[in-house]
Amino acid sequence: MPARVVVLAGPSGAGKSRLAERLGLPVLRLDDFYKDGDDPTLPRIGDGANAGLVDWDHPDSWLLEDALEALDALCRHGRAQVPVYEIASNGRSGSRTLDLGDARLFVAEGIFAPEVVPGCTTAGLLTAAFCVRQHPVLTFWRRLTRDLRERRKPPLVLVRRGVALLRDQRRVVAHAVHRGCEPVTPDEAYARLVTLAP
Repeated sequence: MPARVVVLAGPSGAGKSRLAERLGLPVLRLDDFYKDGDDPTLPRIGDGANAGLVDWDHPDSWLLEDALEALDALCRHGRAQVPVYEIASNGRSGSRTLDLGDARLFVAEGIFAPEVVPGCTTAGLLTAAFCVRQHPVLTFWRRLTRDLRERRKPPLVLVRRGVALLRDQRRVVAHAVHRGCEPVTPDEAYARLVTLAP
């Protein structure tokens, strides 16, 4: 393979994007593979304060096969056409060409990153898979301030979603580990990955 992938999984707000930037490697944003907001197959929240709203934290709100195709193209050919998704408008605003150039290693990060680990492992694309996690309260605060700053959703929705994700963080990490990710802090992941980057 001309290139191989490092998968960064973990709860929303745990520091995956910040870690990817810190590494200085090309990045495939797996969150850009969300379905459009008008897709009739989107899952809905069944109960609670957000009942009836789209469940953006469910894997069925995301296009696994499209993400795996992009990962395969990047590893085999060094470039791929990938979507550009705007969370505030719940849809794709276009596409772009991700070109790895001379890089032999790149990062794939997003909240559904654990879902690509088995396929990448089977296809021989994977170098490492980490689940980035921090204290749940710190993750909650960072996620909330980021989402409010970027106006991703109405503030009340963001607070309610943040509380739900806070309660769900342990399960998210356990699922990532079950899929083949190693749980680490951002600093631990960075220390491991800088030794792999050329």
